Amino acid sequence: MEIVSPLPGTEPSPDCPRCPRLVAFRAACRAEYPDWWNAPVHAFGDPGAWLALVGLAPGKHGANRTGRPFTGDYAGDLLFATLAEFGLSEGQYDRRSGDGLRLDGAIILNSVKCLPPQNKPTSQEIAACRTFFEQQLAALRGVRVIIALGRIAHDAVLRSANERLAMHPFTHGAVHALADGRQLIDSYHCSRYNTNTGRLTPQMFGNVFRTALALRDQTSGPNSSTSPR
Repeated sequence: MEIVSPLPGTEPSPDCPRCPRLVAFRAACRAEYPDWWNAPVHAFGDPGAWLALVGLAPGKHGANRTGRPFTGDYAGDLLFATLAEFGLSEGQYDRRSGDGLRLDGAIILNSVKCLPPQNKPTSQEIAACRTFFEQQLAALRGVRVIIALGRIAHDAVLRSANERLAMHPFTHGAVHALADGRQLIDSYHCSRYNTNTGRLTPQMFGNVFRTALALRDQTSGPNSSTSPR
């Protein structure tokens, strides 16, 4: 399985050794599911995007299996349907990396690149992956709006922008103006648990994207010296 990153030079190696627990879990998954991706998951989307979506980490039966963020599990069903609804994708999502789907104006990143047990990375693992995440955000010069899917993604974005976490509490639907000129929007993660419990509804999720579209033309890129288009 070969998947090309839209941000070459910013991805960890397939056998990244930084996190011993994740390395051991990766090896166990490779032994159990040898046909799966089972490696750090690349960014996916438009390298010229104005919108970046930041997730937590690959899901075991989703991105860790398919090699593409949010692809193959329920969270992806809602996310890609919403991207299509707002004209941010082309093609048909089919729960696999070879379905031909393209993002237009949007890109998806994860704050942690490798699959963590129980979908819960440790603080040390989040910190170990920070270099890759920050390199990718820095490379996305056209991004003006960022949607953080969950608290860990929210914190990762704030740290990358050298913002004080205490000044920007995570709240679904909140908008945070970052010093680099970008806008950060908070959203509950589009997980099955959050939607099944009613914590996040498709309408609530859609409203986050409506906010992003409203902010698009009011917001400059990072440290931009020009007026927003």
